[in-house]
Amino acid sequence: MKISLAPISYCWSKVDVEQFYQQVANSNIDTVYLGETVCSRRRELKFADYLALAHMLKDHGKKVVLSTMALVEAQSELNELKRAINNGDFSIEANDMAGVYYAHQASVPFVCGPTINNYNRASLDLLHQKGMYRFVMPCELSQSWLQAVIDSDTKPQYEIEVLGHGYLPLAHSARCFTAKHYQLPKDKCQTICQRHSKGLLAQTQESQPLLRLNGIQTQSAAQVDLISQIPQMIQMGIDYWRISPNKLADVALGNTLATLLNHVQLSDNATLQDELRQYELVKTNAHNCNGYWFGLPGMKFTAPPALA
Repeated sequence: MKISLAPISYCWSKVDVEQFYQQVANSNIDTVYLGETVCSRRRELKFADYLALAHMLKDHGKKVVLSTMALVEAQSELNELKRAINNGDFSIEANDMAGVYYAHQASVPFVCGPTINNYNRASLDLLHQKGMYRFVMPCELSQSWLQAVIDSDTKPQYEIEVLGHGYLPLAHSARCFTAKHYQLPKDKCQTICQRHSKGLLAQTQESQPLLRLNGIQTQSAAQVDLISQIPQMIQMGIDYWRISPNKLADVALGNTLATLLNHVQLSDNATLQDELRQYELVKTNAHNCNGYWFGLPGMKFTAPPALA
């Protein structure tokens, strides 16, 4: 199993993004996804900037994938999608079926992102025929669903990636809820989401964290935590454990996990579990969540059996 880093979901400044990826370049993280996936009005970085970062990361030994928009709404966004697909150097992460279509037309291999509704093995096999070499499991699906996919009559001929840490991408809408919160129209939003580097927390009337507003994207209020499941995921045959970053410390987490996975015999699950606990990575923190993985409501948290 290898560690991957999802694209930054938030509207950070160009300086912060460049500093973030410089830290990534010096880490042991294997695969890095780059690009704007939420809103085309976020123009801190242009396509040329992402391409320059991609080449810098490649020079540092990273496998780089260019991520595309999850909701394509305008011709300009479609043109940017085609530009990403025709970059000439890197594969793409398609987060919308338009990305799948144009990647297939251009014979560009692609990763199927978590925002494409892949809910059965037949759909995955069809996408593989179109050029998909890896898929990221939608975050609302469970371990038992994935096990059934893996245990089908034939072994999947594509790689499997699971989001293990970060805020869950739950939904996308044509309406910008962050702009709405500030009583701004979407087309004159002043890129107000820049004020919220981790999205805008929405609570219930009882002041309980419920959701996280990130422009047109709705995320979970709590971060998913599947670190304790890494040994089991290795046994299942999952290829990539994904981190969705929201702070610089996520690079350190990814680096630590990548270092452990590189040095611990992957067949020795007991040793790996001990190492994870030694580094205090296995948590019993109910402020996180992992319910979907266990077939429960997503906001639930199930502590590891040995620590429960």
